[in-house]
Amino acid sequence: MTDIHATAIVDSKAELADDVCIGPYSIVGPDVVIGAGTWVGPHAVISGPTVIGERNRIYQFASVGGDCQDKKYRDEPTRLEIGDDNIIRESCTLHRGTVQDQSLTKIGSRNLLMVNTHVAHDVIIGNDGIFANNVGIAGHVVIGDHVIIGGNSGIHQFCRIGSHAMLGGGTTLFKDIPAYVMASGNPAEARGMNFEGLKRRGWSSQTLNALRKAYKAVYRDGLTLDAAYPVLEALAVDAPEIQLFIDTLRASTRGIAR
Repeated sequence: MTDIHATAIVDSKAELADDVCIGPYSIVGPDVVIGAGTWVGPHAVISGPTVIGERNRIYQFASVGGDCQDKKYRDEPTRLEIGDDNIIRESCTLHRGTVQDQSLTKIGSRNLLMVNTHVAHDVIIGNDGIFANNVGIAGHVVIGDHVIIGGNSGIHQFCRIGSHAMLGGGTTLFKDIPAYVMASGNPAEARGMNFEGLKRRGWSSQTLNALRKAYKAVYRDGLTLDAAYPVLEALAVDAPEIQLFIDTLRASTRGIAR
């Protein structure tokens, strides 16, 4: 049975699964869909159109599905989609998309958004990410799976961060980060690959050694990307995981942080 606190306001046009919990003084607007097992704490505001999956936890003072911070926005019907098993901590702000992109902001599943994380319009986030306190993600950013972003980091609009990448605390990112790469600084500079994280996920030493060679070809040997691609493609024959590194390099439109 849905558990809605007596002081909460839930619009009649919202759709809540039977076991959703809405805490004191929270507001759920029209065109909001909330899946089974999701808990919304006190003083949260959820606006639509927004679809939230199952077993999410949304803490106090979070603002989910609000209008974007874009002066071009003219109240067009855009949306926010959130997957399953995410933790959205206090004072996070998650905005809907704009018609200048796909009208969609999308967050995958099993992400941890710590206190005061901002996800701007048209951002696409994959699965299993960790975003520490006060991370600011500007519009149109694309972030892969298993990405870790340290506290107080800022991501410039239109940047891309590949899967398994990691940004240190206080990083300011103006360019793209390929898959697996660790970066930090203001502006961000590549520091290596996230080998410790990959080890924890059970990746073989053979694959890690191939990734070391791939990193060296791009960041240490003084090659242009065009000259590095044949080296990377040869490594990918025996280590197919390198193809993701290649794909994120080729997808970059802002250039990569070096």
